[in-house]
Amino acid sequence: MINGILGKKIGMTQIFKETGEVIPVTAIEAGPCFVLQVKTVKSDGYNAVQLGFGTKRETIVNKADMGRFKKAKLKQPVRFVKEIRADSVEDIKLSDNITLDIFTAGDYVDIIGTSIGKGFQGGVKRWHWEGGPKTHGSMSHRRPGSIGSSTSPSRVFKGHHLPGHMGNKRVTVQNVEVVDIDKENNIMLVKGAVCGAKGNYLIIKKALKKKKRKEQKPQAPAPETKDKKFKVEKKPKVEKKKS
Repeated sequence: MINGILGKKIGMTQIFKETGEVIPVTAIEAGPCFVLQVKTVKSDGYNAVQLGFGTKRETIVNKADMGRFKKAKLKQPVRFVKEIRADSVEDIKLSDNITLDIFTAGDYVDIIGTSIGKGFQGGVKRWHWEGGPKTHGSMSHRRPGSIGSSTSPSRVFKGHHLPGHMGNKRVTVQNVEVVDIDKENNIMLVKGAVCGAKGNYLIIKKALKKKKRKEQKPQAPAPETKDKKFKVEKKPKVEKKKS
């Protein structure tokens, strides 16, 4: 069985529980995904399924990709193509549709996407530097300053935090709870925020580190007990002898 699906971030909203609690959720359009290729242990050394999601114009598709889409009997080319590992692929065939039936409310998922790009940023924003002195004639507020030292080591160590390109990287958000699923409209509501901007394509997989929350059995009501009144014996007063 396949353990994931492809989707697109719609945006954030909030829903209310019966108790009145407010839950911030992210709406994701997940599926239907088309099976473009099925990989097996015999042919490729592992079990996986190549899925396609979204649509695009035929005029911007090259001939190699167009041949793959025609082989999968797709009416229109897909925009987002990713490969997802599967436990077994015996029940999956070419041109099948993968829908939200593999998930239920209460499941935990890992969501992979691309973070919002922020361009070239300084060290204060990128690495949360404290910065230099703000007063007393200081001319270095947000600059890197000296980074190579003097005679020793007289060089800059690899991996040193410096200004540079920020964001636009692959990010995985783990153990996200599925709050609700609308199978008719192919919409999934997950708790909290998800990486990327609106319209960002996502890979949604079943969580590796956390499983579905078990339903707690209703506890038996405690036996009724009548309040017992305890009589407090009063100590006899002792009269003090007058001297």
